[in-house]
Amino acid sequence: MDQGLGQATILTAFIAGLLSFFSPCVIPLIPSYISYITGITFGELTQETLPGKIRILTALHSLFFILGFTAVFVLLGLSLSLLGSFILKNNRMIEKIGGIIVVLFGLQIAGVIKLNFLQREKKFEIKTKPLGYLGSFLVGATFSLGWTPCVGPILSSILILSSTAGEARRGAALLLSYSMGLGLPFFLSGILINNFLGYFGRIKKYLRIISAVSGIFIIIVGALLFTGYFKKLLHIFG
Repeated sequence: MDQGLGQATILTAFIAGLLSFFSPCVIPLIPSYISYITGITFGELTQETLPGKIRILTALHSLFFILGFTAVFVLLGLSLSLLGSFILKNNRMIEKIGGIIVVLFGLQIAGVIKLNFLQREKKFEIKTKPLGYLGSFLVGATFSLGWTPCVGPILSSILILSSTAGEARRGAALLLSYSMGLGLPFFLSGILINNFLGYFGRIKKYLRIISAVSGIFIIIVGALLFTGYFKKLLHIFG
């Protein structure tokens, strides 16, 4: 990405974050996560009308949870992008290898193939959550490291794009955009948890379709990366 990160890449990362949220193994867990980080019982959260105090508490804890996984994702983006000099020398080869890997991830998400190493669930659980907002931040960081089968393939695809950014700030911006895509619906779900449960009942039957669409999206990104057209799109939209 010679001329800058480009709006196309930022938008791609944001959409990838949204798709991660709507994956079949993330979205059903949202009520449990919100109850856990806030310390508010499921019954209190599902009241027809949430008291203002509970809504504010949920919003703040959700925000710190999002900051937790955002911090980890951005650090991952920075660490990969710091390899910039090596990547710039081998950029085309890395794009081709990365493109193949991203396509494989897309096939995994769409359910066409099964990559066993991505199926292994790696949960780093905090059984007793520390009190306060620091606890919610730590749970968010743990979420980012632990739910490999859920966000791993899409996140890995964005990390591959980040590694081709060539500069630390570009990689960080890309992962920040991904985190915003994942975090925005989580935050909205937190402050509207009683409404979320009603909507989830309607969309859960479409989760397999959402997975297929997510997989196709990732496959397209991988194909563009492999052929070099992704960089050409950056010059058009960047």
